[in-house]
Amino acid sequence: MAETINVTIRLDREIKEQAEILFSDLGMNLSTAFNIFARQSLRQGKIPFEIYDPFYSEKNQARLARSIADAEAGKITVHDLIEAD
Repeated sequence: MAETINVTIRLDREIKEQAEILFSDLGMNLSTAFNIFARQSLRQGKIPFEIYDPFYSEKNQARLARSIADAEAGKITVHDLIEAD
């Protein structure tokens, strides 16, 4: 078996607690989950899941384009946009 070492990482307390609950429900602890993440990253040569900002999603970009077109056509005002959200 490979030699193991301790690694220290910093997480927000709430994130750590939520992660521990999730991983416990999946039958593992935080250490095992991070080991799985590291191994999958090495196997795939990348982070093993998509990282994205929902702002840049196709759906949101289409909504923004429609809002801009409506504003430019005088159909809505900035006030209408603020009130919609």
